[in-house]
Amino acid sequence: MASLFETELTALKGVGPRRAAQLAKLGAPTVGALLRCYPRSYEDWSSPQPIAQAAPGSPCLVKATVLRRPAAQRVRGGLTLYKTAAGDGSAVMDLVFFNNPYLPNQLQEGREYLFRGKMGGTLLRRQMSAPEFLPAGENLPVRPVYRLTEGLSNRMVTAAVARALEMLPQQVRDPLPPDLRERCGLCGLREALVQIHRPDSREALERAKRRLVFEELLVLQLGLFLLRSRERAPAGTALPRDCTEEFFRLLPFAPTRAQRRAVREAVSDLRGGKPMNRLVQGDVGSGKTVVAAALCYMAAKNGAQAALMAPTEILAEQHYRSLSALLAPAGIPVALLTGSQGAASRRQTLEGLASGEIRLVVGTHALLGEGVRFARLGLVVTDEQHRFGVAQRAALASKGERPHLLVMSATPIPRTLALMIYGDLDLSVLDELPPGRQPVSTYVIGSGKRRRALGFLQKQIDAGRQCYVVCPMVEEGAPELASVGSYAARLQQELPRARVGVLHGKMKPREKEAAMAAFAAGERDILVSTTVVEVGVDVPNATVMLVENAERYGLSQLHQLRGRVGRGAARSYCILVSDAQNEEAVARLQIMRRTNDGFRIADEDLRLRGPGDFFGSRQHGLPSLKIADLSGDMALLHLAQEEARALLREDPALDSHRLLRAEVRAQFSAAGSA
Repeated sequence: MASLFETELTALKGVGPRRAAQLAKLGAPTVGALLRCYPRSYEDWSSPQPIAQAAPGSPCLVKATVLRRPAAQRVRGGLTLYKTAAGDGSAVMDLVFFNNPYLPNQLQEGREYLFRGKMGGTLLRRQMSAPEFLPAGENLPVRPVYRLTEGLSNRMVTAAVARALEMLPQQVRDPLPPDLRERCGLCGLREALVQIHRPDSREALERAKRRLVFEELLVLQLGLFLLRSRERAPAGTALPRDCTEEFFRLLPFAPTRAQRRAVREAVSDLRGGKPMNRLVQGDVGSGKTVVAAALCYMAAKNGAQAALMAPTEILAEQHYRSLSALLAPAGIPVALLTGSQGAASRRQTLEGLASGEIRLVVGTHALLGEGVRFARLGLVVTDEQHRFGVAQRAALASKGERPHLLVMSATPIPRTLALMIYGDLDLSVLDELPPGRQPVSTYVIGSGKRRRALGFLQKQIDAGRQCYVVCPMVEEGAPELASVGSYAARLQQELPRARVGVLHGKMKPREKEAAMAAFAAGERDILVSTTVVEVGVDVPNATVMLVENAERYGLSQLHQLRGRVGRGAARSYCILVSDAQNEEAVARLQIMRRTNDGFRIADEDLRLRGPGDFFGSRQHGLPSLKIADLSGDMALLHLAQEEARALLREDPALDSHRLLRAEVRAQFSAAGSA
């Protein structure tokens, strides 16, 4: 397989430079990589039905003989129709295709084909428009359907994969050792690759999928376990003094039991001989910042420095203000470091960090800059971990002598999945909310009720409250989508007494800061925004979150948006506007209406959509899953974890499993965490 992974796609018959570039967009720059681009679904082409029995308006598969050569017919707008007919003895159907000049050569008179499409026409005269088709003798009982990009059809990808399979040698070097395959009941790699793309049967497909899912999960587990062992060298910064109760006396409120438990677990790490690597996961408003503040306090009181990295300047500034108010009176100076900071202020902060005078710094990615040096960095905290990657948190940690690491996430994840994603971290869960947090009332409405919803916003504004409106786009695009700029202008016309502000990701940092500051200060009644308000923004006076095109967001993201309201004493509301008819989209929105429990929502999100929100682009630094679906593959996940542990007990560096080690390195280096 190694040579195939180095073979350019242009070595395949029928694949030129243009087609190769298109396939590379799918993550397949080489022949071997193309074989690892697994189908996203499959179609059953094994059971055609007679034309006469096909229900009008329904998708169907029929086997029929072409009765005449397709004829071209020009119509208005430069469109060319190709028409023919096919019959199977039970009935005849017309076939219509659009702008396909190759069709007369593809459909030959007198030959039998399988046609798949929606049956139209009438009971007396059936018709299919632009059906998929295959020669009857070339049929696969189960046909793969691939992810596509512009210019690529499923037929093109299928043909390229078929050519790649022809290049697959009879003896494929398999990263899974024979004894492991036998123990776990897994087929070999060659069989798996052939059957995943061209399955002989449903049973063969399931056997291939099981093997490839297991391999993917095993590689991920091995990589995480190796990361964990690599990061568990002796701690460079000892923090022996427990200052927990001293810190809690600083708080103007009593911490929850969950906060106390999380702090206790982390303090045990800080006082131990190895660096802490801990994830604190909690629902919106569960008080993760208090846990982080307690540990920063402990680091400072033990003579060390702490750094807290947030994904946005808005959130960094919010943390800076709250931590300064809490810790500065206790003699712990707090500094801020962001990209938009003035030169004089930045220089002063850098000098304070280098001298050790500043014990706690809060910042953005600016903390990763080459000029940022610490006298004694003992604790690194990253907020909203899904916005950062393994490599980024390691870059900040490298500025100290093996400092302790705390990562925080307000994206609830099912516990098993959290252990999977953050397998290199210990886990603390904040599973209760501070007293006084009210549940947010959630409503799902169609766009026809938008005017009524806007009237409700005006009532809230008249009562002295503020509102968020979230749109999915910044610039004008598809007509059904609301754009932030045009929406805000229209909203200002419909609610002329309201003071409307705008916030989106393409604004300059200072513009974002000014927009958010104006809203927080009560100078704007409505903030029309993209999901930049998803994370951490805290305006207790805001009582309404209205989300346009709500079906376009995942459940976890909608829950994050809803968490921006309900932070004060007044009753709060979340209004989800959607005209979606798709069953899955409707089901997701109804889950939001029924529950405020972020962990239950995360379970439902995983069940409905799989782990897409937790892997891939959202979880930087880990390999994305190409075939495993954790909502249905939990048994294989547990088996992969057991086998990974067993392999590393016998061979800690995988020296005797070099193919497997190479696969782990390749996957994690591609994801930016090797």
